[in-house]
Amino acid sequence: MYKKLYDYPDILNVSDVQEILGVGRKQAYELVHSGQFHVVNVGKRIKVSKNVLINWIEGEDNNDTSNKIS
Repeated sequence: MYKKLYDYPDILNVSDVQEILGVGRKQAYELVHSGQFHVVNVGKRIKVSKNVLINWIEGEDNNDTSNKIS
């Protein structure tokens, strides 16, 4: 059973990103390190705003590099 997007917290970790996008762990880490959207490093943890991820998925501009495709 899949979680609804609104069931996720406002601040996501990499495993949340992985679940939402349906990608593997390695792909999720590559994405958060790609610079395609803003992430915050808290110690060794990587956090992403759910709104930033949604805007990126929808193709909206989150920062200067959000539309870059690697």
